[in-house]
Amino acid sequence: MEEEEEEEFSFLIANPPPWFTALLSLQADLIHNCIFTLLSPFITLFSILSDSYQRTEEAKDSVKSAAKKVPSTVVHGSSLMVRKLAWGLLGAAYMGMVLVVVMVVAVVVGVGLVQMWVEEPVFLRETLHFDYTEPHPKAVFSFGGSKGKLGVPLGHTFYASLRLLMPESDFNRDLGVFQLTAEVISINGDVIAKSSHPCMLHFRSLPVQLTRTFLMGVPLLLGISSETQELTIEILKHKEGYSRTKAIRLTLIPRAGTFSLPQIYDAELLINSQLPWKKKLVHNWKWTFYVWMSLYVYIMLLVVLLCSFRPVLFPVITESQRDPNGRDSTVAIFEEPDSRARDARKVSESLKRWQRSRNKRKADCLEKLQSETVGSSASSITITKEDTSAYVEEDVGDSESVC
Repeated sequence: MEEEEEEEFSFLIANPPPWFTALLSLQADLIHNCIFTLLSPFITLFSILSDSYQRTEEAKDSVKSAAKKVPSTVVHGSSLMVRKLAWGLLGAAYMGMVLVVVMVVAVVVGVGLVQMWVEEPVFLRETLHFDYTEPHPKAVFSFGGSKGKLGVPLGHTFYASLRLLMPESDFNRDLGVFQLTAEVISINGDVIAKSSHPCMLHFRSLPVQLTRTFLMGVPLLLGISSETQELTIEILKHKEGYSRTKAIRLTLIPRAGTFSLPQIYDAELLINSQLPWKKKLVHNWKWTFYVWMSLYVYIMLLVVLLCSFRPVLFPVITESQRDPNGRDSTVAIFEEPDSRARDARKVSESLKRWQRSRNKRKADCLEKLQSETVGSSASSITITKEDTSAYVEEDVGDSESVC
């Protein structure tokens, strides 16, 4: 009987039930977790102190390495800065030259366009020669054909004046009044306008003549002055219409009852036109139109250059100014990789992954234990729930210590 009991006891010792083994492992885990929880503040403090010491040593090493690299970095950075400054000055000079050329072209085009639009008043001066072989001497001024005689534009009103240089001879003083006639001749040969004006020398009495001759005797003898009078007569006013003017004919007519004609040194015709009020307004503001038209053309040329000829304004940067990765070398100098920070992040990520896998294994073990002991006793289930809460609290504490 005793032998049977010993054999049964030895069988139980050799082959314990599964729930007993799970219970022992659960108790061992509880003891381990309790000890780890009690020692976790000390472990955390030790890890913080060691991390601080390690960071201090790393900071010392980084300061020493940076102090060694400062001279070479400063020299290299200064050379690159000088190079960038030189390129910047060259680019500014190039851009200024391009803008000046564009501005000159815009001014030329703008002024040309305004000149095509704005009309200028006509001013002509022509010497006339009267034909004294005729009873009534005539002189004809023709428009067109030669430079400066292109005619008066349509709509202009022109004024014609005749300047006569006459000697103060006894003949001219005795002649008195004579008649001056002006006729406007069209292209068809018709007279479209006509005017007549009486003329004579200015009267000077004998005492005034003697006094003037006495005072001006020396200049008269030296040829500085002469005994002449200049008469300027406004003889014609005409508005140019669709029947265009071809010539102006001037005629000297003696006074009625006589056949004497005045003695003339020189005759000159002056023609000055006046613009219509709209064209006159534009002409008075032509400098403002020059500025604005040049500005508009300048802006349009810049837009065309920016849209179609961008490489002309912004040349391609040479490859020597860039590193193989396509970044600017000046920026690449100040961008150094922080390998230690990346290593620290990798270590923290690996610790988090290990913590998650550990928690997952514990959760699988607890689920297996609950499935095996679900029919054995309620106390084991109660213990399992308490252990589960303890494990959860332990996991939360472990995750907080790792973080």
